[in-house]
Amino acid sequence: MTKVVVDPITRIEGHLRIEVEADGGRIKNAWASSTQFRGIEIILEGRDPRDAWAFTQRICGVCTTVHALASCRAVEDALGIDVPPAGGLIRTLVHGMQTVQDHVIHFYHLHALDWVDVVSALKADPGATANLAASLSPWPNNSKTYFTEVQNRLKSFVDSGQLGIFANGYWGHPAYKLPPEANLMAVAHYLEALDWQRDVIRLHTIFAGKNPHPNFLVGGMASAINLDGTATINAESLSKIRDMITRARLFVEQVYWPDLLAVASFYKDWAKIGGGVPNYLAVGEYPENGNWRDAESMYLPSGVIFDNDLSTVVPYDQEKVKEYINASWYDYKEGDKVALHPSVGETIPHYTGPEPPWTYLQGEEKYTWMKAPRYDDKPMEVGPLARMLVAYASGHADTKEVVGEALGRLQVGPAALFSTLGRTAARGAETLLLARRLETWYDALVTRIKSGDTATFSQKRWSPDTWPASAEGYGFLGAARGALGHWVKIQDGKIVHYQCVVPSTWNCSPRDVHGATGPYEAALMDNHPLADPKRPLEILRTIHSFDPCMACGVHVLDAQGREVTQVRVKG
Repeated sequence: MTKVVVDPITRIEGHLRIEVEADGGRIKNAWASSTQFRGIEIILEGRDPRDAWAFTQRICGVCTTVHALASCRAVEDALGIDVPPAGGLIRTLVHGMQTVQDHVIHFYHLHALDWVDVVSALKADPGATANLAASLSPWPNNSKTYFTEVQNRLKSFVDSGQLGIFANGYWGHPAYKLPPEANLMAVAHYLEALDWQRDVIRLHTIFAGKNPHPNFLVGGMASAINLDGTATINAESLSKIRDMITRARLFVEQVYWPDLLAVASFYKDWAKIGGGVPNYLAVGEYPENGNWRDAESMYLPSGVIFDNDLSTVVPYDQEKVKEYINASWYDYKEGDKVALHPSVGETIPHYTGPEPPWTYLQGEEKYTWMKAPRYDDKPMEVGPLARMLVAYASGHADTKEVVGEALGRLQVGPAALFSTLGRTAARGAETLLLARRLETWYDALVTRIKSGDTATFSQKRWSPDTWPASAEGYGFLGAARGALGHWVKIQDGKIVHYQCVVPSTWNCSPRDVHGATGPYEAALMDNHPLADPKRPLEILRTIHSFDPCMACGVHVLDAQGREVTQVRVKG
């Protein structure tokens, strides 16, 4: 039995340690450990609930929009505050563009290099690469001249011995299957995506002041609208937003989606690897009328799928969410074997593991700062795959069309979705759906503005004088990485209790009291190869397919700015 430790897993947000046991080139057991402590929930106690969005937004530098929105929704739910339709549509556009940008960044800059051999691109014929790219889409940069320039830039990196952003890859690994021309095409689009994402996310700066950490308000958005004004959302700024949405859609349709399907076609064996837990949860998202409380207005539906059964979608009920800590570095007042609903959840850190640097955490009763969320006492995968499965099984027409296109192009059946490859393809399908739907939401907003409906913020119940003595609320969001929930209790105008259950907590969950593993661990144990323990590329493929964000699950903060811990990595 071979023991392998990958610490830290790179190309993710935050710190994640993966330990596995492999035998005969297959992973037999796995442990996922997030090695930082989350303290935001404690920090929020005693604060004004109207400020909570700004604090929770700082949980992560990537997932800023989603935490702010979930927090606003939780407080709005507690205090009975409604968001004006125009303000709600602006939120939908801000969240939608953030998800499109996030998914594209994930594919090219966090995940594609698990499938693309950068150094192999030096062997490519730029002319043949241009022919390949032209056969996939009409993207104007797909020319021999362009690919030659990219190849020369890459060669200068290699010749200098400094690969820069392409350093530390397992180049030449036998698990890479793309021909040199496909590798060169992907590297070129990797670089192009850097400029593209910086362009389209400017929608945030127009609607919400800045990015990252755009501005929000409990009760709506701080986005004054006056088509004739100069310091407001006006005709010129709306025109700029329309153009950004168009550029976002074109890049997704003509670069990202064709690239994803082209790369996936060489790795169809991964449609039988890395499925993991057979349960999927989606909370629903993108209110098309701006009202997040209206389940019927959600573009993507909510629901739960058990045991890979696409014939039945069970309604989602947040009361069935509970968290275990039996394998986590926390305490509960009632003991470590109980599961608590987040509305009464506790964040009592208690580190009991070995002193770092660790040799192994496997064998430790407690081995992570992640709690173990369960729905109806079962581990659940959340994220784009869960959302696409729930939408597909619910008969969502757009989803069935795009997912059907992917399955047809790859010549695989729906069962292929329950895999590492399916997880990656589902993210691409969702990106295509949202990139196209942004135009619908934009048109709906413009129609409202033209009719004179320009209110983006409601002052009703804004003053604490109008609040009940005590209140509690739940805010959900279908974030890029999966189902996000914020639970808040307010007493005498101040937060007395706050809990977050975030996508990477669901997916990086440790074992529960029943011994059930979380999605990361289960996926690594599902028909999973490991050709070279010293270069565990296959582990990266499956873990990256979830798009981990450990900062969301176990955020570190010390109020005095002191060093919390040191992490040393060998190799």
